[in-house]
Amino acid sequence: MDWIDLLITLLKAVVVVVIVMTISGYSVVGERKVSSWVQGRVGPNRTTIPLLGSIPVIGKLLTRWGIFQLPADGAKFLFKEEPLPDHVNKFYYNLAPIISFLPPMIILTVLPFGQYVKDGVSSAVALTQTDVGILFVMAVSSLGVYGLILAGWAANSKFPFLGGIRASSQMISYELCIGLSLLPVFMWTGGTLDLFAVVQAQGGVLFGESFGLPKWFIFSQPLSALLYLVALFAETNRLPFDMPESETDLVGGFHTEYGAFKFGLFFVGEYAHMAIGSALFSIIFLGGWSIPFLPLSAYPEGILGAVLSVLVLAAKTIFLIFFYMWIRWTLPRFRYDQVMNLGWKILLPLAVANLVAYAIVMAFMPGL
Repeated sequence: MDWIDLLITLLKAVVVVVIVMTISGYSVVGERKVSSWVQGRVGPNRTTIPLLGSIPVIGKLLTRWGIFQLPADGAKFLFKEEPLPDHVNKFYYNLAPIISFLPPMIILTVLPFGQYVKDGVSSAVALTQTDVGILFVMAVSSLGVYGLILAGWAANSKFPFLGGIRASSQMISYELCIGLSLLPVFMWTGGTLDLFAVVQAQGGVLFGESFGLPKWFIFSQPLSALLYLVALFAETNRLPFDMPESETDLVGGFHTEYGAFKFGLFFVGEYAHMAIGSALFSIIFLGGWSIPFLPLSAYPEGILGAVLSVLVLAAKTIFLIFFYMWIRWTLPRFRYDQVMNLGWKILLPLAVANLVAYAIVMAFMPGL
């Protein structure tokens, strides 16, 4: 029985990693399609497989959507020449992309993707369920900065080094805002740090049936949601917070000296971090797999209910990934001093004030 449990766990791990890797890869294709949509272009519409491309209607549709761009890019990274500059610190230069890529994969182990109901008892669809899920997520996600710092330092070059320094200061600054913005949420749920319990607390309707809003924390704690979302953009180095890369003044930032498969690992790691950040925001503030105005008990029992709950969370996550891309191609890049001022002088005081306000409300209105 122990071997069967181990095989099931390994199978779940492989399935989840493959799904997230696929989402990360197609997020790159989606980024190019969204940018072309914003700029009035077509985007990737040439890559195809010869046999499928010859089918009149299907081949044309698949080609226009850019479906085959991901395997083409993957093959390009695999077969491209792998340069190793003489001036780099070779051990840390090779280690940095791996360290940058691993944290999102580790976070997957505690992320609930849906619910499985059997005999009226709900359990999380996840590799493992822990009572301190959010602490684990925050601890592991903060390790991603070491990959960027190592990449910048090991390159022994001016622009990558500056990118690594920017990455460290930016991530440390916005980690504080992320932690403080999440504290009111877990105070509101009775102090639990279990992500599955957070989703369960968001089922139903806010302030009674007559109020007409889902019981999602984005409605009951809008400032916490806004602070977390802005800090999440900074944590994932997305525009307008992409200071560690910043092509306008740092060439390519921390990954200037990288190419081929190592550059691909940085790329996939960034988009995996973005996808997991979107899933986390959906779980914490958008009710996870809850459907507006429907109780979580509305899901059928067994595999069908589990699949439906996973699909609902996936839809919310994909929408947030699109929102990431929309913002990137809408807002200009901030200056570095603006990024630091926003983090320390605006977001951090707001997060502290928000925490104090909710603490006072819950102290005087414990039954709310």
